[in-house]
Amino acid sequence: MAEINAELVKQLRQMTGAGIMDCKKALKETNGDLEAAAEYLRKAG
Repeated sequence: MAEINAELVKQLRQMTGAGIMDCKKALKETNGDLEAAAEYLRKAG
């Protein structure tokens, strides 16, 4: 599993505008993959 650090969360927030906890959850679910996490957030609504 990839380490979920503050920089990854920040990048995902800038890409999607989602909240911090939502971004952390998406990154955990996708093993730190930014593109997959962004898609995860889009599908989650």
